[in-house]
Amino acid sequence: MIYLDNSATTRPLPEVLDSFQKAADQYYANPSSVHSFGSEAERLLERSRKQASSLLQVDPQEVVFTSGGTEGNNMAVKGIAFQHQTRGKHLITSRIEHPSVIQAFGALESLGFEVTYINVNKEGKVNLEELKGALREDTTLVSIMSVNNELGTLQPIKEIGRILKDYPKIFFHVDHVQGIGKIDLPIKDWGIDLCTISGHKIHGLKGTGALVVQKYVSLFPLLHGGSQESEVRAGTENLPGAVAFVKALRLLHEDQSGKSDHLRTLRHLLWTSLKKRSYCQINSPRDGAPHIVNFSIPGYKPEVVIHSLGQKGIFISTKSACSSKQPDVSTVLKACNLDHDLTTSALRVSMSYQNNEKEIENFLEILDTTVEKLQQTMG
Repeated sequence: MIYLDNSATTRPLPEVLDSFQKAADQYYANPSSVHSFGSEAERLLERSRKQASSLLQVDPQEVVFTSGGTEGNNMAVKGIAFQHQTRGKHLITSRIEHPSVIQAFGALESLGFEVTYINVNKEGKVNLEELKGALREDTTLVSIMSVNNELGTLQPIKEIGRILKDYPKIFFHVDHVQGIGKIDLPIKDWGIDLCTISGHKIHGLKGTGALVVQKYVSLFPLLHGGSQESEVRAGTENLPGAVAFVKALRLLHEDQSGKSDHLRTLRHLLWTSLKKRSYCQINSPRDGAPHIVNFSIPGYKPEVVIHSLGQKGIFISTKSACSSKQPDVSTVLKACNLDHDLTTSALRVSMSYQNNEKEIENFLEILDTTVEKLQQTMG
């Protein structure tokens, strides 16, 4: 099997599963219980939070453990909008955000908020001049992802942070789900107020993640009840999940330190090899994130190609897993103003540090064979 759908989810590492198992078995008390067993669980939770904060270079109290990217994005977007609506109800995002961001803004629009959707160029990069022009006195939030989940486009987060420094009342949220461990994102240095991370994208477990909330940021909680997670996320904490998430984060940090060139080498091999093939067109920018390559094979439904590759034990995807069962057109590629035949035939290869050059070479060889057979069938 050659697994090249790592932007949808990754295989949990054995060390992560082991950490989860040990925490679930040995520290099953409620961290909020006042007895000594509960106190042990609470200490483990706070130790995990401190480790996460060290890896993310933020303060421990700024790490809120969540169930993943969707919750983190909703918590940030809706939390800011509701908490600061008396000051203003204008919000800004881009047209190519993850569905959990786009739909959160759509829900807020139905409640009377006004949203400006910033356009992108053909490579999926946001228009900074348009962003500057959209900023208003009643704007409370700008939310832009660090790495686009379909194209791998790197957004100018540092530049946006610099622009927003002149607007201290506007909060800046970054969906860093696809970027964590692949690109550097100094949260504090770049003026990021809220940052979303997901565990299952980094060889952790589904249902785990974190939202970094700078200590000066006030959020309206989506969940009400107990005072857990700095009173912004009520409910008994998923201690084993938090422990496993932090273990995945630590292992990812080691990979990024020692294997970043390896991932870039794989992408260069894939990008340059696909570029030579006349039957496809690459949609991802050459200088994109080191783990995502999006390309189209015009005239062929992506589901047909994916199914054919799957029969050979090769797994890629078409677009975001959260929208892959929606109509054929990729809303991300459509927002980039690409031709219709490209938006309806796009495929995404997404790699991890676990992949190797041989797998990429095998994928390319089998892709050639697959397309040749499809051409014969249709011919």
